[in-house]
Amino acid sequence: MRIAVLSDIHSNLVALDAVLAAIGSVDAIWHLGDVVGYGPEPDGVVARLSEAGAIGVRGNHDAAAVGGPEIDWFNHDARRAMEWTKATISETTRTWLAAQPQRRTEAGIALVHGSPRDPTWEYVTSIPVARANFEVLETRLGLFGHTHLPTAFRDDDGRLEHISPSRGSELDLGTGRFLVNPGSVGQPRDGDPMASYLLLDPERLTCRWERVEYDIAAVQAAMAERGLPSQLALRLSFGL
Repeated sequence: MRIAVLSDIHSNLVALDAVLAAIGSVDAIWHLGDVVGYGPEPDGVVARLSEAGAIGVRGNHDAAAVGGPEIDWFNHDARRAMEWTKATISETTRTWLAAQPQRRTEAGIALVHGSPRDPTWEYVTSIPVARANFEVLETRLGLFGHTHLPTAFRDDDGRLEHISPSRGSELDLGTGRFLVNPGSVGQPRDGDPMASYLLLDPERLTCRWERVEYDIAAVQAAMAERGLPSQLALRLSFGL
């Protein structure tokens, strides 16, 4: 069984299409939120996920796009991009985003955007934060996004390990408890501009991080055409 786990697509349809082409046939697609925001094609991304039968959860940008107060916490560029997104998205996209839950459990695996403790806002980037979240995690495996960083935390009877994977890294999920982040499809922030995603096999109890190149220049041109902040476009080149 192969499940593609995607997060933080951020309206980057070119990156999403590259990932979907790379993964080929899978049994399911799970997304971890922030489907929209920052990028130039929110309707296209939602349509593609809907066509693929993807299921998942709502991120802070998704919530802001449908009128939530989350936008009040955005920095200047993120707010500008979100104002454009709110004014641009179709009613079909708005309805799809609004229907995404904050939390979801599939096949005994918890899905959130931020963290099990705070599914919208908390960034899980350190062992102390991970430890606090293992205390409230009700499943053996939890998937989260939000940080745009491919990473994992393993809890082995209270001994925590922070794992920083590279492209092709495989993790054995057979022993211990795990919090796993697939990284970002549409706006990576680990210094690698290639789209990041996770392939999960819940039967073999393994997961593998993968990267794929996409036409960054095309996305940047689309962002410029729509008047989106130039800094958001520039950072795509560097994965920052």
